[in-house]
Amino acid sequence: MASVTLTFPDGNARDYDAGVTPAAVAASISKSLEKKAISAMLDGRHVDLQWPIEHDGAIAINTMQDDDAALELIRHDLAHIMARAVQEIWPDVRATIGPVIENGWYYDFDRAEPFTPEDLGLIEARMREIIAARDPVRTEIWLRDRAVAHYEDRGNPFKVELIQAIPGDEPVRMYWHGDWQDLCRGPHLAHTGQVPADAFRLMSVAGAYWRGDSSRPMLQRIYGVAFKDRKALDAHLTMLEEAARRDHRKLGREMDLFHMQEEAPGQVFWHPNGWNIYVALQDYMRRKQRAAGYVEVNTPQVVDRRLWEASGHWDKYQEHMFIVEVDEEHAREKAVNALKPMNCPCHVQVYNQGLKSYRDLPLRMAEFGSCNRYEPSGALHGIMRVRGFTQDDAHIFCTEDQIEGECARFIDMLASVYADLGFDRFDIKFSTRPEKRVGTEESWDYVENALESAIAATGHPFELDLGEGAFYGPKLDFKLTDAIGREWQLGTFQVDPNLPERLGATYVAADGSKRRPYMLHRAILGSFERFIGILIENYEGKLPFWLAPRQVVVASIVSGADAYVAEVVAALRAAGLRAEADTRNEKINYKIREHSVGKVPVILAIGQREVDERSVTLRRLGDRATESLPLADALKQLRIEALAPDQRPSAA
Repeated sequence: MASVTLTFPDGNARDYDAGVTPAAVAASISKSLEKKAISAMLDGRHVDLQWPIEHDGAIAINTMQDDDAALELIRHDLAHIMARAVQEIWPDVRATIGPVIENGWYYDFDRAEPFTPEDLGLIEARMREIIAARDPVRTEIWLRDRAVAHYEDRGNPFKVELIQAIPGDEPVRMYWHGDWQDLCRGPHLAHTGQVPADAFRLMSVAGAYWRGDSSRPMLQRIYGVAFKDRKALDAHLTMLEEAARRDHRKLGREMDLFHMQEEAPGQVFWHPNGWNIYVALQDYMRRKQRAAGYVEVNTPQVVDRRLWEASGHWDKYQEHMFIVEVDEEHAREKAVNALKPMNCPCHVQVYNQGLKSYRDLPLRMAEFGSCNRYEPSGALHGIMRVRGFTQDDAHIFCTEDQIEGECARFIDMLASVYADLGFDRFDIKFSTRPEKRVGTEESWDYVENALESAIAATGHPFELDLGEGAFYGPKLDFKLTDAIGREWQLGTFQVDPNLPERLGATYVAADGSKRRPYMLHRAILGSFERFIGILIENYEGKLPFWLAPRQVVVASIVSGADAYVAEVVAALRAAGLRAEADTRNEKINYKIREHSVGKVPVILAIGQREVDERSVTLRRLGDRATESLPLADALKQLRIEALAPDQRPSAA
């Protein structure tokens, strides 16, 4: 009988009969491991204990102590258990597809009647009964024709379509949870009782088009979350409650920052308060970029398709582009243009104007570029996911030996910006060469080593994401962690020799030859819209004083103070602060409550005593204590506080 050699994490290897399962491998090591085993990693692929092993490879046995594997299995099994529960309660419902997602899973169902919140409670109860039954999970590989016939007999065209989409060299695998069966790649646990019954929750129901195509049937999607134990579930639910309290859409209304409307889906209508944040942030980024040696440009928003064809975006990105047809005067056919979805091809056009020498490099070119990308309406989310946005975009044109230095400079700049904005922690993900790529191995070695050396020079740790770089170059992604522990992928740094090649960018080297520059794509905030949404949620609307849309409200206590209120507001504005008066005939406590909801950081109360003494009573957001100050002292103090971090004396 044929044998296979399996190598374990400690480097030891053992021979087994071909077709051995991970369960048998675990049993061969120890009784304890046999009992604890839940799945295995086979050459980096996650497989369940029933998987037959036909080839030599590296194996690691997973237990519930291996968090990533355990959570994937728990969530994957719960998707099946939920679908089984739904079909046991409503046998006419057709199950379609149910993948694992971050923190949980979803499953899409074809059902005539909409699910209700009460239905979710019924489903949860039935799921717990299935878990308590400890039903075994088993798997079989079927011939494709048999699988198609099985689902055709049951009137489920969705599963038939999924089977037909499976590549011919992949097996068609079926799983049973008890007597309930589903098409699935796996892996799964050994029985339903291994799923923690108190560590999951069904969250919501939403509409979803079959396979994300708006021309296909609308299905009902049930979302669930799951963890290894009740404590982790409770922590997640608490975080969700906190996130709902911080929702930028809710705070945007309370603070009168922006709105969205049907006539411009995915586009932001900025109100004066919101635009104050936008301008303050953009001015700050402009100063930081100038100090770092960037030149600022501005490029067209509507560009002929010929440029997008030359850059390669027309073929690879057209479905996300807004096409603009123009009937040019005397033209026999309409000219086809597109709103730019990104700035990089236009930046190469600026670079190409005039001859460039190696002495001109590196050339750091920045643009607050307005871009438009088509996003499905179901994916839009406040100002976090939009169709029209502005990036803090920049491209660095440089020689190969300048890549490392430019990368290190960028990471230092990014760290400084994030710290100024209140984010001291960020993580770096380093994506390396993919299987399908262009360029020589020597070039990839050089560039990847350059990026790794640059990260090391800045002292930041990083996570390797093997094989996930672009086909033309490696990249770094930067993730922020906010006040409630959520991660946001924002900054990016990507090495690109491809676009300069496609668009004919060159420079004259020291020996007089013409060479291609490298193009380094980089962004720190990503888009202003999304980043402002993150800022609002991170600070729960209580933005740092320099970014606050309304920094100071001067509120009268008595009507006789109105003239002095106006004088104080004028002095604050002359000092560069965003200040406004509130002389309404309302009690001061009412005014304080109202402006606290609007997250105004400083309220100056003015009564007759303040008028007589030419002073102010200063109250800060969230504090009950007040402070009485001469007007001149208050102006001096608030003027310093209103400076952006890069403008303060300590930043010089």
